Amino acid sequence: YIYEPEPAEIMEVLLPLYLNVQVYHSMLEVGASEHAARMTAMDNATNACKDIIHDLTQLYNKARQSAITAELMDIVGGAEALK
Repeated sequence: YIYEPEPAEIMEVLLPLYLNVQVYHSMLEVGASEHAARMTAMDNATNACKDIIHDLTQLYNKARQSAITAELMDIVGGAEALK
């Protein structure tokens, strides 16, 4: 015997399964979107930190160079005073 259920019976069984799968799929999409947004935010923060580090390194090097130049000027000025 071949048993073929009525279309209404098939829909009664398959529709809840289909809805469950669609809801689960939506939940997975939401999770993936949240992770992608967090990764993008952290990437932007990392790039901003790299820029700040670069700027601060340049500022430090300029200040260090100024201190070295001032010290050399004091040494040269002291040597000139001894002449």
